[in-house]
Amino acid sequence: MTTAMTIAPRRPAIVLIHPEIPPNTGNLIRVSAATGFELHLVRPLGFDVDDRALRRAGLDYHDQAFLLVHDDWDHCLKALDCGAEGHTRRLFALTTKASRPYHEVQFRPDDVIVLGCETKGLPVEILASFSPDRRLRIPMRPNIRSLNLANSASIVAFEIWRQNGFAGAV
Repeated sequence: MTTAMTIAPRRPAIVLIHPEIPPNTGNLIRVSAATGFELHLVRPLGFDVDDRALRRAGLDYHDQAFLLVHDDWDHCLKALDCGAEGHTRRLFALTTKASRPYHEVQFRPDDVIVLGCETKGLPVEILASFSPDRRLRIPMRPNIRSLNLANSASIVAFEIWRQNGFAGAV
């Protein structure tokens, strides 16, 4: 089952697979509202979508965000319309296990970035479904394990938005 709040077709999107920490998702609700990006959450979630910490982090932007919650990855892919024949919407995995830096990609206005949960990253089977050129990383200094999930998603989301002329911005 997929539940939807508000959605517009063919927006760029952020997908969180099994997010665990409500404030990270709340911060990305604010990013969704500010940028017009879809935000897709794939169950299981480490919180309830009505969680107080999630609401607090998202402030009063929940009604302006483009949030969808999916029971599993297959339902999410269907909602993203990625399985349709001849469909060109591209998905990119954001992972520390990639060698391609995100800034080398020429992003399209409806591209999708996919991130795993805060403690484990993307499930192995989902990561394996991305070709190496669709696995992206954020450059960091050596010996730094990773960045915060919401910060990572925001960095790449704003690059997608920048490359596409900050569509809808004032």
